Amino acid sequence: MEREYLFSVLIIAAVIVIGTVSVVLFNSWQTPANSIPPTLYTYRITQTYPHDTAAFTEGLVFDNGSLYESTGGYGTSFRHANLENGTVQQEFLLPNHYYGEGLTVVNGSLVQLTWQNKIGFVYDKETFGLLGNFSYATEGWGLTYNGRDLIMSDGSSNLYFLDPTTYQKVGEVSVHDGNMPVTNINELEYVKGDIYANIWLQQKIAIINSQTGMVKGWIDLTGLYQSTDPNAVLNGIAYDQKTDRLFITGKDWPNLYQITITPKT
Repeated sequence: MEREYLFSVLIIAAVIVIGTVSVVLFNSWQTPANSIPPTLYTYRITQTYPHDTAAFTEGLVFDNGSLYESTGGYGTSFRHANLENGTVQQEFLLPNHYYGEGLTVVNGSLVQLTWQNKIGFVYDKETFGLLGNFSYATEGWGLTYNGRDLIMSDGSSNLYFLDPTTYQKVGEVSVHDGNMPVTNINELEYVKGDIYANIWLQQKIAIINSQTGMVKGWIDLTGLYQSTDPNAVLNGIAYDQKTDRLFITGKDWPNLYQITITPKT
């Protein structure tokens, strides 16, 4: 009887120990020892430029003094616009069954995603002539280029890295703020080694570690522009590497803003 009692006690003790170790390991995985809370940033407008209120911005990129924009919608365009006065200098209209999305520059080419067609297009940057196309398995939302890989979002918490020559997936990261996945990742821009990302329907931009997917910071853009149109959301990030200028706009916004960011105190 004593042996049976002792055996029962040992089993209970073992279960308790295993449970305790499991909880410790789970918590260790959930909250890494080296995790750092993201820095919160505010903004200051340094320059305001006109923006076409008919431009439903899906992709925005600044390259060598020129602003390129994918304007969303079926059969609509991507265009080359004058930064100073907002006038359209060159435009390409997609066929009516394609919905234009993310846009980026890769050397002498423009690369554009479509929303649900699962096809992307490559154009000559100067002539807008079609050079080719490629396919992908998900929806297409945002697109940027880090000098080595294309980086694509699809509205989930994932970012996909594509070879800029073959357009095959070569990597993937899941974006997270601490232990929480960050979903609805939309327009992207590569800035000083990090990925800046619009979050659909939110007035803030995530600053993402491109290697780990960890959110390093949040830029709170509350009050930058307010509209009664629920579709006129923040969406559009462009960066001028030569002069370190950051540009922000949104869907059908009347302005494009050059901003600087500083940590909140």
